[in-house]
Amino acid sequence: MLQWFAENYIEAIAAITGIIAIFFQIRVKPIYWPISIINVMLYIFVFYQARLYAEISLQLYYLVMSAYGWIFWSKKANNLTIPITKTTTKTWLVIISIFPFIWLGMAFLLKKYSNTDVPFVDSFLTTLSFVATYLLARKKIENWILWIFIDFMSIGLYFYKHLYATIILFVILTMLAFWGYFEWRKQLNAST
Repeated sequence: MLQWFAENYIEAIAAITGIIAIFFQIRVKPIYWPISIINVMLYIFVFYQARLYAEISLQLYYLVMSAYGWIFWSKKANNLTIPITKTTTKTWLVIISIFPFIWLGMAFLLKKYSNTDVPFVDSFLTTLSFVATYLLARKKIENWILWIFIDFMSIGLYFYKHLYATIILFVILTMLAFWGYFEWRKQLNAST
């Protein structure tokens, strides 16, 4: 165990910061965002070593969205915080119409220009994570439903890549995503 930690301490620290960040995300606390930035920086290194290049692009996206989310969540209108809401049909139609182009375009680029052995799975989960992160930053409750699916499916990818601390993280994240959904749903129902 100590030898594993010595060889994989960055992944272990990344997994721990991920759990801490999600706890604050569920509680709708803006401190989530700076902790998420630390988590992202660590996972860029981990995913580079694992040759999960779409995941690296996702981490870079997370970095940008963490800054955006931090600002958005901190914004106040008439001294009230931005409420949790549902995603509109129009937004879903836009997401559904562009999703396949981003996913398959990324898969094509990974297959052609990288040495990854999982271009389609990596790019699918990455593209779906782009959507979930956008919804999270906008405080849309459906982000949690997407995270439940993404986190659960990612467990298989990380098992294949032997990222064991990340597997543990994603098992926990799947459970936390259920908790997050129910917590946010309570807040959404209380505000309507």
